[in-house]
Amino acid sequence: MPPDAMSRTMPPSPHLLRCRCGRLRGEVTPSSFANRAVCYCRDCQTYAHALDRAAETLDAHGGTEVVATLAVDVRFVEGRDALACLSLTERGLLRWYASCCGTPIANTPRDRKLAYVGLMHNAIDHPPQAGIDRYGPVRLRLSRNNARGEPPPAGPGRIGALLGLMAAMLRARLGGTYTRSPFFDADGRPIVAPRVLDAAELAAARRAAAFNAD
Repeated sequence: MPPDAMSRTMPPSPHLLRCRCGRLRGEVTPSSFANRAVCYCRDCQTYAHALDRAAETLDAHGGTEVVATLAVDVRFVEGRDALACLSLTERGLLRWYASCCGTPIANTPRDRKLAYVGLMHNAIDHPPQAGIDRYGPVRLRLSRNNARGEPPPAGPGRIGALLGLMAAMLRARLGGTYTRSPFFDADGRPIVAPRVLDAAELAAARRAAAFNAD
């Protein structure tokens, strides 16, 4: 078999996933539907302030960059006991971070049947941006109305990126691979009980993010 044909048939090598201090380490296997996205929503901005990690998490417009992919493509190889979970509200997203150093790791829905995971740029390879650039340009920019100033326009191919991820999530649901998530146990419960912010904590984080504490 020619060398170039071999390279096309070999599985992609995983990318490093780790917290800032290195205690929590994992891997993410690249896939054709994984895409870079930036979310400017008030909850993502509030979360960064709740963790006291706004400076290294938010860009100049208040955006959080993630790699949108499936949970089945993520695994932790060291320090899984350092994985912690926070939610802004009782029904909010599960927001995973490293308890050892506060590094934001990922966001997931509360229902594991929705196999989506948004891997935070803080955790994808090091030095910063070295790993996330492998996923190509930003394809999606979400909640731009909550951005500070005028953020860049939505990236090219955003409709295709959304449709590709939705199709992958549907296949995971129908094929049962949604059960292979490092964030949920065999019964579909989060492997760590989420800590929900109390009213005072949420209000303080909203104020820090310059949103009304309603």
